[in-house]
Amino acid sequence: MKELKIDNLTVKIFDTREEMGREDSRLAAEKIKKLLSEKETVNILFAAAPSQNELLDNLCEEPGIDWERINAFHMDEYIGLPADAPQSFGNYLKNRIFSKKPFRKIFYINGISDDPKVTCQKYTELLKEYPLDMGFFGIGENGHIAFNDPPVALFDDPQDVKVVELDGICRQQQVNDGCFKSLAEVPTHAITLTVPTLFKVPVIICTVPTSNKAKAVREMAYGPIASSCPASILRRHPDTTVFLDKASASLL
Repeated sequence: MKELKIDNLTVKIFDTREEMGREDSRLAAEKIKKLLSEKETVNILFAAAPSQNELLDNLCEEPGIDWERINAFHMDEYIGLPADAPQSFGNYLKNRIFSKKPFRKIFYINGISDDPKVTCQKYTELLKEYPLDMGFFGIGENGHIAFNDPPVALFDDPQDVKVVELDGICRQQQVNDGCFKSLAEVPTHAITLTVPTLFKVPVIICTVPTSNKAKAVREMAYGPIASSCPASILRRHPDTTVFLDKASASLL
């Protein structure tokens, strides 16, 4: 394992994706247990993407976590997919972890609401009622965090949760990841937590494997801190650890 310090970021690079997945889940479990030792309940934000597979699978096997004291949120959701669509981020997380552990409460983003703006407001109210303590992040091929693509990512966004139009690179990534068979199947709009909402999460573990993410990782680490690469804002965050495999770190 190689470790770098880039501004505030701690970056850990592993030879294989499997090793990366074991180590990020180990750190995740350690931080969750620490929070549980300090608080009666803990609120955790989850990303939903293939990049999270190993983290979530291994986290389910970590001993000593009192899941019954943990409330779960997720950071984004497509608008308009059928309720049972496997590509739904809520369904992904349900299958990977939410149905496997006895969470205290699970707060799903409703992507099939008749009024997505009302959904945004309701989720905003939940986030105020249950302030986030920790988050599991990924970054996109265009450097997005959640669905804050460069065209819509605002570092000073006045909203906590909003409706966004997905850019072409983001939608193509969903095909590249094998989530959809063609670009035409990928929804054009989604609900996302905004950049300021994500940045306020006190503890972040960001997991970014595969060569498809190498350019985005380089921009996050060495490019300007700007909405052209939304993930670059994490360099200012006080407690973010980024986990990479050799492929995603190849341009560092």
